Amino acid sequence: MNFVSQKKSPKKRVLVLASTFPRWKNDTTPSFILELEKRLGNDFKILILVPHYKGAKTYQEMEGIFVHRFLYFFPEKFQKLCYDGGILPNIKKNKFLIVQAGTLLFCELIAAIKIIKNNNIQLIHAHWIIPQGIIAYILKKIYKIPYIVTVHGGDIYGLQNKFLLSMKKVILENAEKITVVSSAIKSEMLYKINPGLPIDVISMGVDSSLFHPHKYNQSIKEKYQINGPFLLFVGRLAEKKGILYLLQAMPVIIKNFPEIKLFVIGEGTIESQLRQYVLKAGIGKNIIFAGPLPNQELPEYYATADIFIGPSIKTKDGDTEGLGLTFIEASFSGCVAVGTNTGGISDVIKNNETGFLVPEKNPEKIADVVIHILKNPSLLKEMKKNSRLNTVKKFDWEIITEKYKQIYLNA
Repeated sequence: MNFVSQKKSPKKRVLVLASTFPRWKNDTTPSFILELEKRLGNDFKILILVPHYKGAKTYQEMEGIFVHRFLYFFPEKFQKLCYDGGILPNIKKNKFLIVQAGTLLFCELIAAIKIIKNNNIQLIHAHWIIPQGIIAYILKKIYKIPYIVTVHGGDIYGLQNKFLLSMKKVILENAEKITVVSSAIKSEMLYKINPGLPIDVISMGVDSSLFHPHKYNQSIKEKYQINGPFLLFVGRLAEKKGILYLLQAMPVIIKNFPEIKLFVIGEGTIESQLRQYVLKAGIGKNIIFAGPLPNQELPEYYATADIFIGPSIKTKDGDTEGLGLTFIEASFSGCVAVGTNTGGISDVIKNNETGFLVPEKNPEKIADVVIHILKNPSLLKEMKKNSRLNTVKKFDWEIITEKYKQIYLNA
């Protein structure tokens, strides 16, 4: 596939830079950027540039959007910086990957320059300040192309040394527009970067027709022999997701509901640690580690579960939940959401209205709220109804897309 053919399009041409993007059809990598850009593709000519991964196509059209995956290390099977947990967690796991951070920047810049030369790009949208914002800033200096930056959380909560903070400040102050996915991120940026930055809070969205209570599937319970309450966790098995605290809450919950099952969807760097805890605590028959599942399968699990629990924490290095699309997906699906009062989660969950918030790193409180919900069936039923009604008004893709459409038009 050659992007040159897009040069004649009368639509405004936008180059999107990202590092989290589906590698192929039915991938388990979060697809929120594809979901946003494919909707904007009705009004703009979107070209997406993302890192390559072994087995993925270098050029591909996905749902009407043209995708170029640039190689950043050779042989390609050693490209380990992106995907499978994210750039920062992967570097923490393997310090040698810092070398690939340099080659990624260089290769992404070269690939972006080729696209710009062939396609008369008029706007750049960088998802994350680092590394994509760096590329957008350089391209603006070379080609005078305006750029917008969307901050998702890890790029502001992490990477806190003085040099990187100064780099973030330069990138953001030169952006045509700055958007963040939660009010908590906005507050962090105003405090850490520049109190005068003009920032719009626009989350990523969720498809309310896809994530819906009608997706309930009894066969899931039958397959996994879930005969009691059904608890659900979806996300990376990483420190900041706080799942260890959920597992530590389970013995008390199980004592009250012996037939309860916790279904864990995801993979990550601390999976072996979590499995060891489950074995040591003797709760293996109540915990199901399902591994990662394709995105299109998730709605049925949300709609079938009773309670979704996302016990996110703030790590020692400051990283935490930017927003948490899983809470929105759960609420849309009629699954009661329980989260912690950290990061951007409170943008989604209004305590005792659209879900429940508990203190972070507190297994006792997690157990208390889960037991409280399950012992009050009328509360569970009412909360399922209210959570969907309230969150759809704010987070449906139609609403989010229209906001970004206006930004693209005016940038």
